[in-house]
Amino acid sequence: MIKAGIVGGAGYTAGELIRIILNHSQVELDFVYSTSNAGNKLYAVHADLLGDTEQDFTDTINKNVDVLFLCLGHGNSTSFLQNNTFSDSTKIIDLSNDFRLNADMVFEGKEFIYGLPEVRREEIKKANYIANPGCFATCIQFALLPLAKAKKLGNDIHINATTGATGAGVSPTSTSHFPWRDNNFSVYKPFTHQHLGEIGETLEGLQESKTGELFFIPNRGNFSRGIFASIYTKFDGTLEEAKEIFTRFYAEAPFVHVTDAPVNMKQVVNTNKCAISLIKHGDNLLIYSAIDNLLKGASGQAVQNMNLMFGFEETEGLHLKGSAF
Repeated sequence: MIKAGIVGGAGYTAGELIRIILNHSQVELDFVYSTSNAGNKLYAVHADLLGDTEQDFTDTINKNVDVLFLCLGHGNSTSFLQNNTFSDSTKIIDLSNDFRLNADMVFEGKEFIYGLPEVRREEIKKANYIANPGCFATCIQFALLPLAKAKKLGNDIHINATTGATGAGVSPTSTSHFPWRDNNFSVYKPFTHQHLGEIGETLEGLQESKTGELFFIPNRGNFSRGIFASIYTKFDGTLEEAKEIFTRFYAEAPFVHVTDAPVNMKQVVNTNKCAISLIKHGDNLLIYSAIDNLLKGASGQAVQNMNLMFGFEETEGLHLKGSAF
């Protein structure tokens, strides 16, 4: 058994992470750090944990845990690691965007590997520090990675993707609270979303040359969780050839599923899966990709990375069941 610590324990991703770790056969939850909730039961914030644990939040840190998960707001992981030291043997998985760019970032002697298991499995196994990919970035990359590997992304790529309210975090904002979000739909950060950088780096690394330009329109949906992306680009080949490229690329990926049937978001919500389907229209290949933003887009992927880092079965603790209703 290894011991895990979580910093920033009150948010949505931390809640999912706690739930997974409590049911993981190889991991003991050592502490959940939250200064604002210290002394409160975990289930006082994460109500779904009622009956699963009597553990409290804490404002103290065990610097010798085997693995540390950082579930802090963007920009805060850097300052936390500057102010807190951990054992040389402690592996760190950061769920913010602090260390995702510039391929593999070195911060105060720590080399953070971009943790997308479907393309970097062997490097993750050897890594001590992981930059967990962003949720939009994960969903969109899964739709494009096989084409990049096949050197087929020479044309512009058009992306329209919608995320649920949990993607905005637990702190209410003018565009995330219920009266605004309910029965509403909106666009934000068109063409400039922060996940474009990590998407471009991964795709160009696989294709070994510059891809076509990424035109990304992110949307806010009036649902709680999940991401659904519709992506199209020119493709010089048949639909059958495209399917062969995708199924071959994901042959060893336990959570990515390419299907002939149309995908929908409820297939993947509350799971660590990504569902992908393809349509050929004239010269364009249309790719649908769907994930749960809190699991495959955050905490589930973080645990998948942890499993690889410690030599556990990659799927351990992640046989999470979704629902069609």
